[in-house]
Amino acid sequence: MTSPSRPGGRTARTRQAVLDAVADLLVAGGLAGVDLGEVARVAGVGRTTVYRRWGTVHALVADLVRDMIDTSSPRSDLGSLDADLRANGRLVSRTLADPRQGPLFAAFVAAAAGDDTVAELLRGFYDARLAEWAPCVVAAVERGELPAGTDPVAVVAAVSAPLYYRLLTRAERPTRAHGDRAAAAAAAAARAGVFAGA
Repeated sequence: MTSPSRPGGRTARTRQAVLDAVADLLVAGGLAGVDLGEVARVAGVGRTTVYRRWGTVHALVADLVRDMIDTSSPRSDLGSLDADLRANGRLVSRTLADPRQGPLFAAFVAAAAGDDTVAELLRGFYDARLAEWAPCVVAAVERGELPAGTDPVAVVAAVSAPLYYRLLTRAERPTRAHGDRAAAAAAAAARAGVFAGA
């Protein structure tokens, strides 16, 4: 299925109302709680609009992931490896602990298990976030804080991975302290050369 277009005006307002409705239903009942007719009712739009434009629940979820990609927060640049990784850990923890965002991420993962388009978009979102934060590790290598050959994406992934794990396997919302600890562990491992070389 092709990606829904994103024109402005009334069409954009309709799209936003539908995406807000999908998010509300995902938070309230997970993927099983989303039905196209209910989305239309909650959004206050005609059922025909939702069925014609999206057609399936997974297409709706995919469009919601696209919206998340478009509106994600930019990275920090605080000038040191520890500060930058801590900022990343706190951002991820804050997002996953949010009463709305945390359940949405869990629902996205559930949807990705049953739909290749959602899975590809979710991978793209995560890859883009890792790539956005990777320059802070590159800068740390250039400053001599880390060994040459350190894999910047692997370092950033080491910060967020335990936070996603806590949410998705233990159903626990990560705290600021969890984010700080994940960042400190990733920084220590990077300094020890764990992410350098092949």
